Amino acid sequence: MYNLPNDDSLDISALSRLFESTTNSYKYLYFLSLLDIIRRNNFDIVSPISFKDIIVEMLANAWYPHNYFKLSFGTQDHISNKLDSLKLEITEPILKFRDTDKKLLRTAISNQNINDIVAFISNYVPYRLIRPFFAEDTRGFKDYDVNSAIINLSKNKFDNKKPLYCFNAQKQKDCNAIILYPDWIDYFKKNYVLVRGWASWEWLKYMQQRNPNIPNVVNKLFMPQQRDSLSKQTKYWKTVLTYREINCIYSEVQLNKNEISLDHYLPWSFVAHDQLWNLIPTTPSVNSSKSNNLPSQIYFADFINLQHLGLTVSYNHIPQNKWLKDIEPFICDLKINQADNLLNLEILTNAYEITLQPLITLASNQGFSANWVYA
Repeated sequence: MYNLPNDDSLDISALSRLFESTTNSYKYLYFLSLLDIIRRNNFDIVSPISFKDIIVEMLANAWYPHNYFKLSFGTQDHISNKLDSLKLEITEPILKFRDTDKKLLRTAISNQNINDIVAFISNYVPYRLIRPFFAEDTRGFKDYDVNSAIINLSKNKFDNKKPLYCFNAQKQKDCNAIILYPDWIDYFKKNYVLVRGWASWEWLKYMQQRNPNIPNVVNKLFMPQQRDSLSKQTKYWKTVLTYREINCIYSEVQLNKNEISLDHYLPWSFVAHDQLWNLIPTTPSVNSSKSNNLPSQIYFADFINLQHLGLTVSYNHIPQNKWLKDIEPFICDLKINQADNLLNLEILTNAYEITLQPLITLASNQGFSANWVYA
């Protein structure tokens, strides 16, 4: 899908093979994190980049998909295991996607003891990532000879092979940083969007294979820049509340249309979207209490009945063209073959049971807290 821009002075073919035969997340995260560091430094890097700085960036990049969205990186992945073991102080700006450039998250990670994961990743990933630049030179090598060979080759052939980087020492035990080749920094500066898009696409393919049943993986790999506004969805429910009295399905409190909060019945951090079929009005305090928990089954019928009420009232009180536009996600995601069937409670209930029950089970298995009840 992505073709990297050509450059006559650099081995773009080797760059395009960085992720060949990759069986874990490390190379993807290492390269994406390196791009983040280069960009954050305005493509003006003259000093070595330490292994630790790159790995802190890797852990920060891995935090959102693993801890927030609960994606799997694979059963043997040590990055996810390490993140699970860290006692990070996660502040509201991080959770609300206001942590510009992951600064707070990187600081929280840096303040932890991560020497074990730094040593583990540094033992292989920095060397194996650039092996495609020396594929012929290392063909047939025993595995234990590869790292030392790449250290020497990247140093001795730095000017003619032009690998992404070389290392700051001649022996692996002394290596703790990489030195970027200047022409590659210029290449990334000129082509950052395309290179980042290519690496992100490769990362997405890897993660989709390990999360085959998870919805919307593409929107869970990186920290969203900001949450989308719910103004249209709020207007929809305010219209419904104008014509009908509605009680919160969790607290049974009568709702005031001017003081509602919209609840994602399936947590946003699981579905990563704001479609109307998953949104219902509640009070701000109830919504805050529910957070990203999965509601108890005792609310399921009331949720469907409220959605049916919303569809029926909106059908009767808003222009047909607008109603048809509003209900498109219901038809598409709930797989209901025509708009009028949304007004049939039996058909709607059946569609919700078929669609949501497997997702609830999947989210629970993925680690989202289940059986939440408002108290």
